[in-house]
This record gives sequence, structure tokens and C-alpha cells, in this order.
Amino acid sequence: MRISEIYASLQGEGLLTGVPSTFVRTSGCNLRCWFCDTKFASWQPEGDQLSIEEIGARVGALHPDHVVLTGGEPMMFNAVGPLTKHLCRSRDGQVRHITIETAGTVMQDVTADLMSISPKLSRSGPTDQQVASGQIAASWQDQHEIARKRLDVIAELVERYEYQLKFVVDTLADAQEVLDFLERFEGWSAERVLLMPQGVTEQQLDQQAEWLMPWCQQHNFRFCPRSHIHWFGNRRGT
Repeated sequence: MRISEIYASLQGEGLLTGVPSTFVRTSGCNLRCWFCDTKFASWQPEGDQLSIEEIGARVGALHPDHVVLTGGEPMMFNAVGPLTKHLCRSRDGQVRHITIETAGTVMQDVTADLMSISPKLSRSGPTDQQVASGQIAASWQDQHEIARKRLDVIAELVERYEYQLKFVVDTLADAQEVLDFLERFEGWSAERVLLMPQGVTEQQLDQQAEWLMPWCQQHNFRFCPRSHIHWFGNRRGT
């Protein structure tokens, strides 16, 4: 698998915010979100090809109890199933908690204690400005729109695994679309629905929180801060 980085930090998002974790970031993605803050693992993927054993050795050196597979899109890779099976126990037999962060567009048979699903909304694709400036090919607008719509995959993930549904929200229209999404989707629990503001600076996140926090309270959803931005800033390895 192509891996862009492996590092230890604190989980900054979701139900396990604050938990010391080791992150394994796969490189490559089937989507092109306009707000992606890890383009080195998606828009311009980089990193080394590592075997499952090599990944396991690097993870083991960081002595984690929690391992987070993120990306990019880790579920794109057929090796993700064997990798999770390998990582769920250390060499000395210690059980590890495995979280997989996915957009819910690809199904794989994996070992996971938490499936962190981030469905992408209709305004998530590359913008016309990004295309016009040459940042990305125009064909990705259609590819992204087709690939993001996999309610069948999300439904199966929710049925098979402990989960959280984590939506990136930039505008009130995005928040309203979450309601529309959930109306078409069965089997979810409100306590596992999290809305996370789009932003890569503390100022942006604080501005978004001013309207999103009361909106979440009104609709009985969790507000999900991007705590790692507040702790470390928007930088790699955090």
C-alpha cells in the first residue's frame, strides 16, 4: 500500500477526540473534495509503497493502543482488510482499537472497532474556480459526483460496524442537506451524527461554530470541533 505518513498524535475529531492514537495515512483517493486539507494523500498523492509487515513495524514502534487508518481513502485498497487484521494485535498480543476514516464509497471486509464515515455532500466537489486555475481536471467534477453517492455502502457499514456519521459542513445549505440525507437513510442514531465545520484555521472554525453549534443543538446532533487545528494548527503529522 502507498502510505503518505505514519505518526502518533491525539485524535482531533469525533467520538474519540483527545484519545492518543497512531495514524496511518494511506495515499490515494477516489474523490476530489474542494476543501480537502490532505491533498498530498488525494489530489497529488505521495508516499512510499510499504508492505503490511513494514506498516506494522512502524506502527509498533509508536506503541499505540488506538490505530486510525485515514487517507485519502483507505477503503480503496484491497490490502486494507489484511492490514487491519495485522494491526489489531501487537506482537505481544495486546489488543488495539482500530478506527477507519472513510467517505463510505467503497466496501471492504475489514477489522474495525469504529467506522468513521464522512459522507460527502453535493457541494463537496471541485469548484469551477479550481478547474479554471488548472488545479484539477474538469473531468473530476463528474467523477467526484458519481463516486460520492453510495448510500448502499454507507448502509452496510452502519449495519456491520460501530460507527459515527461525520459530515463536513460549510454553509447552512450543507446542514440542511444533512437532514435530507438522513431522511433517505435508515438505521442511524442521532447521537452518532456529528457535524463538523469546514475550515483550516482557528478563526475560520470559530466563525463557523457561531451558527453551527446552535443549529446542532436545535436538531439534536453532535457538534464536532476540529480540535487538532486548535491544538497544533493545520500541519502534517498532527
